Amino acid sequence: MAYSVNISVEAPIENQIQEITYDGQEIYQAPLTLSENLAKIAQKIDFSKTNGEEVKKEQLEGNEKNEEDTKDPASFQSSLWPWDSVRNKLRNALTEVCVLADVLAIAKERNYMVLDPTSHESADVKPMIQVYARKKALAGAASVLMMGTERLRNCQAELARTRSTPDFHIELLRLRQNWRLKKVSNSIIGDLSYRTAGSKYTQTGMFEVTKAEEEEKSSNSPPASPNTGSSMSGQSHGPSNSKASALRVTIPSELQGVAYIEVLCQKDQEDLCSANISLLNSSANNSNTDMHWQQKLEAAQNVLFCKELFSQLAREAVHLRAPIPHMVVGNQIMATVLPGIQLIIGLCHSTGNDKKPTAPPPHKTDHDHVLEHSLHQLLREVHYNNSNHPFPHPASGPLGPSKRRYVAGPTAADRYELLEMTKSQTLLEQIIQQAQHFFMRLRTEYVLDTIAKEVKDPLIVSHWNALNSPTQSCVKINILTHGYDSVCRTSMVVHVGEKSLKCVCRDGRVMHMSYEPQELRDLIFCQIYQHQISAVQALAKCMGWQFLANSSHLGLGSVEPLGNASSCILASPIGDRMIAVRCEPQTGVQVAIAHSPRKDFFPGQLVRERKWENLGGSFKEVRWDKMEGKNFLNKMELLMASLTSS
Repeated sequence: MAYSVNISVEAPIENQIQEITYDGQEIYQAPLTLSENLAKIAQKIDFSKTNGEEVKKEQLEGNEKNEEDTKDPASFQSSLWPWDSVRNKLRNALTEVCVLADVLAIAKERNYMVLDPTSHESADVKPMIQVYARKKALAGAASVLMMGTERLRNCQAELARTRSTPDFHIELLRLRQNWRLKKVSNSIIGDLSYRTAGSKYTQTGMFEVTKAEEEEKSSNSPPASPNTGSSMSGQSHGPSNSKASALRVTIPSELQGVAYIEVLCQKDQEDLCSANISLLNSSANNSNTDMHWQQKLEAAQNVLFCKELFSQLAREAVHLRAPIPHMVVGNQIMATVLPGIQLIIGLCHSTGNDKKPTAPPPHKTDHDHVLEHSLHQLLREVHYNNSNHPFPHPASGPLGPSKRRYVAGPTAADRYELLEMTKSQTLLEQIIQQAQHFFMRLRTEYVLDTIAKEVKDPLIVSHWNALNSPTQSCVKINILTHGYDSVCRTSMVVHVGEKSLKCVCRDGRVMHMSYEPQELRDLIFCQIYQHQISAVQALAKCMGWQFLANSSHLGLGSVEPLGNASSCILASPIGDRMIAVRCEPQTGVQVAIAHSPRKDFFPGQLVRERKWENLGGSFKEVRWDKMEGKNFLNKMELLMASLTSS
């Protein structure tokens, strides 16, 4: 038997689809406004139907209505007006609203009718019933609290039981947050290599992750690895080492232990500088059996990094053509930096299974942090260049060429420029260049410090630039006299390169020197004595003396083994006194004075007139070591003052 069921059908919320474009985009119809929706609903009303009252009225007055319809067709059309029923319903609603308004006005104003409440008899409530009701309500609330307490107690007991055995999946989730994992059949394989960072090292860094069993945790322990006592930087990756882990990480034997790169510079079997690179900064002595999987993987990744770095350096050492060939013997690379100085790069790998661990040499403790940072940075830069290529412009261009090669066509680059664009330095070349610059900087510092100790007058002040590159540094040298720094100051700038020095003097001259420190020493001594002559001339202007002559390369006297002698001649304000100053890099400063007129002038047969006695007599050397004064310019000031007043 079929039953009739009322089904309500509602319009869908979303609009209808008007058009579907070729790319799959759907264009919907705009929703109807209120007026359009009202017109749509009004069209669905069947106004031909009449209500029950109109049917009865038509039955009673059917004959009269038929006659009126036949007589007057216009009135028949007006009775069938579509909005007639709506008008009647609105009129009835208006009537009802007006009646309701009148009733509310009568009840509110109280002018016509007063509404008074009636009193009801209050029921008697016994106090014991209220007490029993409250007691029952409190008992229900107490039972709910007790049930919640019991659930919390059971949860705490369960956590206490499972705390000793951490969840395998939670540990696996933490492992996956820091390392790359994949599932191969029934095994979980991880990768700790730098391939995602741009490394092209052939050795794989695969490790296997298994679930540690209870009996294995109690009997066996993970392999040893360094730096377990040190705290992990940043957030903690897992539980502490005292708790047993639910994971067991199996690392290949060639990646176990500790590895670091040792950089050593030797000169005549003497260690000048050394650097150790180790990502964990650890040694084989502080190995621990209670190793967490995070530290094990970091130690294995450190071994892989050091092996990749050494293999790259060894391959470059074999292919490079140097004046003195590089040597690769075992785990050591020997390269010549400067004559008599060798750079030794060694790979040290200890698995921690040695019966007699050897103590590290003393020089390994005092390593150079700059070299260590450079070794990190060079390989990281290679990884970055392998994975990050400049975007082509335009976008249809090839991917890979540098920005300089992109503009080689518009700038009409020749063959030489194109070949220069293709050249790049290897890691070994960059390390050798940094080592060469290190020695050049060390020699320059030694020369400047030695001269500053030897020469007390004038003072030598060196200012090293704090912003330098690994292969370029700059030092500004100021030569001044104490107490007279505002009178005269000689400045020079020395650019320290890889195998050469470039000096820019105060007068704009540029001099290039080799790696020999004696050349820089000779140049500074020449600048010192030229400074003395310039300072004397500046002091003479302040004292009112006249400057007569000057020579930076004096050709008189004995030949100097280093540079040339320089001299100047000064005259007093009235011209009756003269001072001659001679500066030699080897013998030092010589000062002589002359008087005018000459006291020893005697007229002869050739020179008879007395006017020739004003030319001045012969110069007499001053015993400069017996003069009073703190320094050279102070003595000259006192000498000029005494000659002027006499």
